[in-house]
Amino acid sequence: MRKVLITGFDPFGGETINPAFEAVKLLPDQILDAQIIKLEVPTVFGKGPQKTIEAIEKERPDFVLCIGQAGGRSQLTPEFVGINYAQARIPDNEGNQPLNEPLVAGAPDAYFTQLPVYAMVEKMKADGLPAAVSYTAGTYVCNAMMYCVLHALHTKYPTIRGGFMHVPYATQQTVSQPAGTPGMALTDIARGIERSVEAILENREDITAVGGETH
Repeated sequence: MRKVLITGFDPFGGETINPAFEAVKLLPDQILDAQIIKLEVPTVFGKGPQKTIEAIEKERPDFVLCIGQAGGRSQLTPEFVGINYAQARIPDNEGNQPLNEPLVAGAPDAYFTQLPVYAMVEKMKADGLPAAVSYTAGTYVCNAMMYCVLHALHTKYPTIRGGFMHVPYATQQTVSQPAGTPGMALTDIARGIERSVEAILENREDITAVGGETH
């Protein structure tokens, strides 16, 4: 049986929940022919990626999908690229606030996702869920997770494929946000992750689909 490691962050930035891991917890233990391994990781530069890499070493999954919160986005957004750069607008959960620093000294400037992100988006949209490929994972812990995990896969685990997906606020988080702040039900976020995992398992190569930005 194949394995998929799915990670989600703990709450940060004053929030009491993080929809990333709350949705991961709702996933079934098996999707198609794959065992689902669920892992909560700290929203901390260095420690979050390290905990994920330790799980990769232990479990040797076929795929790794890391999930993070992107408050203000209205869609489920698989990320296309992670960059070797940290610029933290707020401190992480242990007070770290790197500014204008590389994540891995001497490593490549960026790594592209190894997951079929366009197929993931089409699978989610076909199930009535708003989704789009994102071309920026930011410069906070989510981008650090994506970049550092992909660096580890490229350098130590070349047969394992990985990537990252951002999810919106959970609906209940928007109660304390400005009017009009997007939110999504945790059950829908979980359904989107499940559809994405199905697309990962079904598509060795990504599909060709209309996407991209004009700005």
